[in-house]
Amino acid sequence: MASFVMEEFVGNGLLKELLPKLMEEGWDDVPTLKMMNLQDMDAINMTPQQKDALEIRSYLHDRGLMQYGDKLEASGKSLQELLSNYRLHLSSQFGIRRGHISRFTDRTSQSIAGNDLLSVKTTRLMTIARSIERSNTKINSDKRNVSHDLQECSYVKSLPAVDNINIAPYSAIENISVQKLAPVYKIGQENLVQTKTTTVKASELWRDKPALLLCVRRPGCIMCRAEAHQLYAKKPIFDALGIQLIAVLHEEINSEVKDYWPRYWGGMVVLDRNKDFFKALGGGKLLKNKLLTGFLLNAKAIANFKRAKSMGIEQSFKGEGEIKGGLFVVASGKTGIACQFAEKNFGDWAPLAEIVQVCTQLQRQLQH
Repeated sequence: MASFVMEEFVGNGLLKELLPKLMEEGWDDVPTLKMMNLQDMDAINMTPQQKDALEIRSYLHDRGLMQYGDKLEASGKSLQELLSNYRLHLSSQFGIRRGHISRFTDRTSQSIAGNDLLSVKTTRLMTIARSIERSNTKINSDKRNVSHDLQECSYVKSLPAVDNINIAPYSAIENISVQKLAPVYKIGQENLVQTKTTTVKASELWRDKPALLLCVRRPGCIMCRAEAHQLYAKKPIFDALGIQLIAVLHEEINSEVKDYWPRYWGGMVVLDRNKDFFKALGGGKLLKNKLLTGFLLNAKAIANFKRAKSMGIEQSFKGEGEIKGGLFVVASGKTGIACQFAEKNFGDWAPLAEIVQVCTQLQRQLQH
């Protein structure tokens, strides 16, 4: 699976020796590192072989095939040379499973708003917001694809406010008590999941900076991990828009937190022990469904499961899985909730294009 742990991303090849330099220069998380362009690589004196290695690993990461990174890099071939190999050679020379070869050779499977949009250094990330505005065609295309889902499975409020949308009042979330379980991921922090934590008021999380809060139904769930992974992969966009990423759990199973962070999610992780964020998603009560009716007899949930499974994501079955999750985007200070999404079917994802538009509007408000 495409892990967000930096040491796993760079593997045992040519990039490993660069880790101290990458950290020093601010390339200290996987989504940001994958943004590097040739100018950025030259600035830290990367060799042609290291450039090829980064291109190969970024390509594999997009396709959930990182297990082949060391072998493909050790071949000494560029990505284009590897892609020109016959399918039989990919299997016999590099051990790529036959079921993975199609995923490897599919050059169109990059995620929305990929490297073509994000080819700037961290210190210049604010230019991405303008790039997003210039990419309206792409965003509008994505919006058409998710408009049906918006009606079917979510409550979304964009700015300015939309009438007749069931949005939780700000008072429902500002005083929620949460515990910080893990910080924002940087290189070398894999073991920083907290066992003893202090309780803080939720409003402290977004006091100075807007926040996207992903309310996770169950961190071991394959569909929950898939949503977290695809959302955190867009971290550079949210960095550019000044939005911090926070995952909210409703139960504390230490092993599950360690499996979830930072492999699938590198943002902060907090515990909402009383499930108040999850109650706010449901207008004051928990949104729940049974395994039989919510998953086994639900065609949309089954499709969501297959989508997650195709990403090569592992799963566990620990924890409570009937409480539905969702997402909030909260403006800084006491401005209020800018956007809210709630699962209708297990495994529903908040539509990225809509979320980015709301966050872009928040940034504009801060600038005026």
